[in-house]
Amino acid sequence: MIESAILWLLNFLAVPTVGLTSVFFISFISATLLPLGSEPAVFAVIKANGDMFWPVILVATVGNTLGGMVDYWMGYGAKQTFARERSSRWFHWLERFGPKTMLLAWLPGVGDPICTLAGWLRLPFWPSVFYMMVGKFLRYLFMTWLLLNVPDGFWRSIAHWLA
Repeated sequence: MIESAILWLLNFLAVPTVGLTSVFFISFISATLLPLGSEPAVFAVIKANGDMFWPVILVATVGNTLGGMVDYWMGYGAKQTFARERSSRWFHWLERFGPKTMLLAWLPGVGDPICTLAGWLRLPFWPSVFYMMVGKFLRYLFMTWLLLNVPDGFWRSIAHWLA
């Protein structure tokens, strides 16, 4: 039963004609505290269909921003549980710079916890979301541009090496 549910989910997420659904879900999940990177999915869809560059970037940004908003609300609700941690330097740094720290939400490893801490500190929600979105958009734009400028021969050698 679990195996059939997993197969159904994988088929659902495949959406082979466009891939926007997959990009959205992968970007959303990767913005939570789960360790998953969305850049390979964004790159793969854009590489397969170059005309989809801007829609894929925007869908990934929206999915990743919504995931960051989930992190924010998790932090908002967890404040009472971990009140003694408030003395750490992360909190002082976030309190000092406010919502602008959400520009760093794109950073691997620390970006998602920063979103959670922003909610914990009850930084203003909409300014935090705005800066979070800008940072994530710029990350997707830069990473995709960078990956698209890698010669195709390199990707073929990687695929051959993995096979």
